[in-house]
Amino acid sequence: MEKITAAITGVGSYVPDYRLTNQELETMVETNDEWIVSRTGIKERRILKDENAGTSFMAIRAAEALIENHNVDPQSIELVIVCTASPDLKAASTAVYTASQIGATNAFGFDLDAACSSFLYGMSVAARYIESGKYKRVLLIGADKCSSFIDYTDRATCIIFGDGAGAVLFEPNTEGYGIQDEELRSDGVGREFLNVKAGGSLLHTTEDTVKQGLHYVRQDGKTVFKQAVSKMADISEMILEKNNITHSDIQWMAAHQANKRIIDATANRLGIEKDKVLINIENYGNTTSATLPLLIADFEKQFKKGDRILFTTFGGGFTWGAMIVTWAY
Repeated sequence: MEKITAAITGVGSYVPDYRLTNQELETMVETNDEWIVSRTGIKERRILKDENAGTSFMAIRAAEALIENHNVDPQSIELVIVCTASPDLKAASTAVYTASQIGATNAFGFDLDAACSSFLYGMSVAARYIESGKYKRVLLIGADKCSSFIDYTDRATCIIFGDGAGAVLFEPNTEGYGIQDEELRSDGVGREFLNVKAGGSLLHTTEDTVKQGLHYVRQDGKTVFKQAVSKMADISEMILEKNNITHSDIQWMAAHQANKRIIDATANRLGIEKDKVLINIENYGNTTSATLPLLIADFEKQFKKGDRILFTTFGGGFTWGAMIVTWAY
């Protein structure tokens, strides 16, 4: 019996038209372009301005782009997973609505939230469904409307986050392409350093929580930065050693786009050359669950069949991981 691996066979993306530039942020908080670029690498981020449009709006458009780009029959999709930290509604799955809107009438769906690691975790989940032989087409979407929980008077967070969505299609492969291995980790001690305190079951919404600004994301930047650098580098080093792979065997490194200094530090630790490191953070900022699929979409045309890609990520919780994928087309 041939071994089945889960391979990416299609990509689509969507980002809002509105560009929130560093120059505009200078009029909102005490900051400047040089300060932002030197510390984060971000020049602008996309913002979904329509107050009546949520994360599903972007997820649907990313999925529709994939369907059109790769001539996919939406009725052939069997599972839709939306990775997001900003679902449209509580107690109503964004994935289910997305599937219905794109015409994936034969699919079931669910949401997955592991903060900025959501999409990498989602790749692992999608792979298990494919490898089991149960399903042949799994649509995985990473989408977040981060602007919905950003305080635009808080310099520590408003300069970082943006909105966007990316989608990938997973299908079975018997040529050895696709997901080769993964290492995923989490540590609950991290939830105090990066979170949105109110709006969940622990601290439900009240007039007081709104007045206190507890529905906005807050972070201890220094702690998160230090943990991200060490965890992403450690887990990436681990998976390379486990698979007897050196940096020269890696064609591309696709890291979560949270901060260019974190990405650079991880690549330097692994000895991966700069021209192999995929970066688009300057255009989008940190789109949380969408950073990895947006990377894939932006650089898709540069990938060659057989290219080995190292994915690595770090998110609130804390959550982190690394994955080795061989490009299939």
